Amino acid sequence: MKPEAWRICLIQMDVSIGEPDRNVDRVQRRIEQVMDSPEGRPDVIVLPEMWNTGYALEKLDQLADPGGEAARELLSELSARYGVNIVGGSVSVREGSRFYNRLYVTDRQGRIAAQYDKIHLFRLMDEHSYLTAGDMLGRFELDGVACGAIICYDLRFPELARTLALDGAEVLFVPAQWPHPRLYHWRMLLTARSIENQMFVAACNRVGTSIGADGTASAFFGHSVVLDPWGEPIAGAEEEETDIYADIPLSSVEEVRSRIPVFADRREALYRGSGQVIAAKERE
Repeated sequence: MKPEAWRICLIQMDVSIGEPDRNVDRVQRRIEQVMDSPEGRPDVIVLPEMWNTGYALEKLDQLADPGGEAARELLSELSARYGVNIVGGSVSVREGSRFYNRLYVTDRQGRIAAQYDKIHLFRLMDEHSYLTAGDMLGRFELDGVACGAIICYDLRFPELARTLALDGAEVLFVPAQWPHPRLYHWRMLLTARSIENQMFVAACNRVGTSIGADGTASAFFGHSVVLDPWGEPIAGAEEEETDIYADIPLSSVEEVRSRIPVFADRREALYRGSGQVIAAKERE
């Protein structure tokens, strides 16, 4: 039975580039702290993008998680132990000779509820040179709630979020490693995806600084946030490591969509480039 509300916790954290053991310990410790926190236990925990290795892309053959086994085992064990859903950010995964930026979702019983490989690879961080793009959408249910997930750069492609919304998604999860100086883009794009699709958006970005193989430093600004279906922030953070809690009334999605019937008013045939033909027929 679908709940009336959810408590979401975003774990905004630093990631040690090229140190998966350290990062695994950090994630386990942070989730255990959240579940024992006086803030009250959340229904869903969200982690940032590529939390196991960071963007040590040139070393993925040594560092990536074979088959995602370590990540799946950790997330499943923690979900089952605490009875919590986990949207497990994403991790670098090796499948044979290929590498993926992959998200795992585990339900309260510790089962794998979803797996999503990042569709749009970010050229400015050379993802396309090292990773294989996914070809399936991130659609899933948790506690009977229809959800969608995209990863970082996917946010710049409105068609992806809209497709998930048209498929019924009420909550969109966005794990990321979104760096300076594009804070304005992060804020505006998240807000736009929320408003135009009339859905909750829960976006978890990392903090800290990573030094690439070429010596270039990338600084990540955090500003993780939960937005309601009007695009209004419910909870958020700045650039420190922290846990962000948000209580979301799930019924408000239906309410907003009924008040402004965006989906019912769509004219999909026009969007596919056949507008002149459709308009001519309507004038006849």
